[in-house]
Amino acid sequence: MFPGAIADRDDADYVVLGAPLDISTSFQPGTRFGPNRIRRFAESFDDYDRRTDHFFTDLNVHDADDVRAWDDAPEYIEWLTGSVRDIVWDDAVPLLLGGEHTITAAGVGGVEPDVFVCLDAHLDLRREYDGNEWSHATITRRVLDELDVDEAIILGARTGSPEEWERAEADDVTVVEPEDVPDWEPEFDDDDAVYLSVDIDAADPAFAPGTGTKEPFGLTSREMRDVVRSVAPFADGFDVVEVNDRDDGQSASLAAKLLREFVFSQADS
Repeated sequence: MFPGAIADRDDADYVVLGAPLDISTSFQPGTRFGPNRIRRFAESFDDYDRRTDHFFTDLNVHDADDVRAWDDAPEYIEWLTGSVRDIVWDDAVPLLLGGEHTITAAGVGGVEPDVFVCLDAHLDLRREYDGNEWSHATITRRVLDELDVDEAIILGARTGSPEEWERAEADDVTVVEPEDVPDWEPEFDDDDAVYLSVDIDAADPAFAPGTGTKEPFGLTSREMRDVVRSVAPFADGFDVVEVNDRDDGQSASLAAKLLREFVFSQADS
């Protein structure tokens, strides 16, 4: 159980759901361990948040455990989408723990947002990677082309193929490079539904080395925190993905803290 997620499902305003998918990681696998590792490294956090004057245990968070992954990505994502949709229909906010970034397709499919905001080192705008259309490197392209999202805002991206950069020039994509992220502020229409996805590799590897495809010259922990705080009041769903077991807990600790920042910030709004 995610520490402090003690609410009954029927009373929950937020539902944590683990999605330990780990089949397309292209360099260093291990995202199957992400959900429980994030839970573990949240154990040392205080219940109380001074900034918002909230106790996490008072915010009606429930942990629905993991949806066990198997080796058929489209089938798994379809099943996971149903689980996310159930959370939304219960008037709660889904909080997904990955797992590789592919699982975001289920979060977006269940929430059906207008705007997709993503902290990520990579553009993830490929149609396929290594011949796999369901690779973790295709998620933002899938969100735009198949899940009816109107706009993708990619914060912290610093690498991609020529084809991805070309796709990123379209009107439905905004790329904010790492050095510009501290000055970025969300501007959403009042009726926009928003989904926030955090790929932990948006952080510089100095802050989050436990991830599959590390990319130097990234964001600091505080810069990622500030983005989560600013987007959370507008967001209807959240995930944090691509945490693996190849560090001493830095990545999992950051992921857990960002999830808590999302909950505190949204509840406070």
